Parts: sequence; structure tokens; C-alpha cells
Amino acid sequence: MSWIYLIVAGLFEVAFTSCMGKVKETTGIEMYWWFTGFIISMSISMFLLIKATQALPIGTAYAVWTGIGAVGTVLAGILIFKEPATIWRLFFIATLIGSIIGLKVVSH
Repeated sequence: MSWIYLIVAGLFEVAFTSCMGKVKETTGIEMYWWFTGFIISMSISMFLLIKATQALPIGTAYAVWTGIGAVGTVLAGILIFKEPATIWRLFFIATLIGSIIGLKVVSH
């Protein structure tokens, strides 16, 4: 169950960074809605990360959480914010995914 908490926490990390990007792009009441989404997503992400670290090593959990967040945020940047999808960006996303899988395989 801890791995599920960790994966969902990583997805909420993607949500809060995406909300952060939308806060930067919007104004007025819409900006405040995105900021509220940021606060809620960040709170859920941190809560689930804490739950996951009750059973998983902190180093592994944190590395996987940030890896999921980094990969997801780059993909959100490409798909939502129209950032470039260069071959090197995609290559390094693939290496991050390989590292996340590797940490899952070797952790106890």
C-alpha cells in the first residue's frame, strides 16, 4: 500500500507544479482558483508522502516521489504548456523513468 501512496503522492506533485504554472499564466479570480488547487494538491502530496515513508526508506521514497514529479512535470510542460519536446529531453525523461523503476526493484 505504501507504494500506491507514493505513486499517488507523485501524481499530486505533478498537479501542484502544473497549478503553479497556471498561476503564473492567469490573473484575477482564475489565478486564485489555480493557487487554491496548488495548496490543496501540495497538501495531499505531502500527506501521502508522509504515509509512504512510514513503511518505505526515506531516501527511496523521496527519490521516487521527486522522480515521478519531475517526469510528470516535464510531460505536463510539453503537453499543457507547449514546451519543446527535444530528443534530449525525452532521452533524459526515459533515464529518470529507468531510475525510478530501478529504485523500486532494489528497495526492500
